[in-house]
Amino acid sequence: DTSVTEVNSFSPSVPISPSSMINQYKFEDEPELRDLFITVDEPESHITAIETFITYRVVTKTTRGEFDSSEYEVRRRYQDFLWLKSKLEEAHPTLIIPPLPEKFIMKGMVERFSDDFIETRRKALHKFLNRIADHPTLTFNEDFKIFLTAQAWELSSHKKQGPGFLSRMGQTVRAVASSVRGAVKNRPEMFTEMNNYMETFSQKINLLDKIAHRIYKEERDYFNEMKEYGPIHTLWSASEEDIADSLKGLASCIDRCCRAMEKRMAGLSEHLLPILHEYVLYSEILMGVLKRRDQIQGELDSKVDALASKKTEKDLFSEEIGKLEDKVERANNALKADWDRWKQNMQWDMRSTFTNVAENNLRYYEE
Repeated sequence: DTSVTEVNSFSPSVPISPSSMINQYKFEDEPELRDLFITVDEPESHITAIETFITYRVVTKTTRGEFDSSEYEVRRRYQDFLWLKSKLEEAHPTLIIPPLPEKFIMKGMVERFSDDFIETRRKALHKFLNRIADHPTLTFNEDFKIFLTAQAWELSSHKKQGPGFLSRMGQTVRAVASSVRGAVKNRPEMFTEMNNYMETFSQKINLLDKIAHRIYKEERDYFNEMKEYGPIHTLWSASEEDIADSLKGLASCIDRCCRAMEKRMAGLSEHLLPILHEYVLYSEILMGVLKRRDQIQGELDSKVDALASKKTEKDLFSEEIGKLEDKVERANNALKADWDRWKQNMQWDMRSTFTNVAENNLRYYEE
């Protein structure tokens, strides 16, 4: 990783703030190269005799030739997003599909269907679709296009169609892999390193997530206590003429501290907690992707072993092994490219998130 010293070497005579330092990195495609823009907004509650659910407006603007129009507006519920994610996983088993927010929020954080919950989910769904739109392969997926453009009845009709070839292929891979025991024999060193990296990353990001939630809870408890002290000092000043001014001044200071802490808590809940939790979900997704790559490798290994033990049907086995070798190579190449891209984005997100937290803390203590 580029160190702070290296970044400062761009212009040693000019002090660089954390914000401007972040702006010197560029991992995503240039904005002017993008040709697909998606917005998720306007959540709307729907109450039926059977269920209560929320739909979100999804607005798409594009200049791509494969779209019949330059702008689309549809409404989607959470289940539709789940369907899209599952279709992407079926079609691209060794690509890193962005995470969706969980169906149910953790107990004690916010109530389901509250404004805070709906807004948190809306932001996560917006990010989910835009991460897909920015992905060099997923962005051209046919189910993604249907999700963005089809009206509700068209999407329902499309969902009812049976699983495609890729889905059946995925089931076959899982069936074969379930019979494979132990570690993959011929796993390339690169994927062993990825696996080790993700095990460590998963432990660290889960720990950071827990620490961040604990900090937020402690801040919230402190804030709730502090809110009571301002009015108490104001009431006290009414019965203490000699120190009334001092008590009122103290009440005013406590009130300003409360406002500063409220802004700090908002920064944690809007910028730190969602990013950390997103990468907790990413760590689970990455482990799953690496397992699927190993399953494809395991299928190839089992065929090679079968060929070595059989003298007959050699031509048939050789042909199958050739196809499986191609399949493993495609899976490896897809994962390698996606891994590099994901790691760069992760480092960008972590760097900007923690820099943002540091700047919020500086502002808080200054205030």
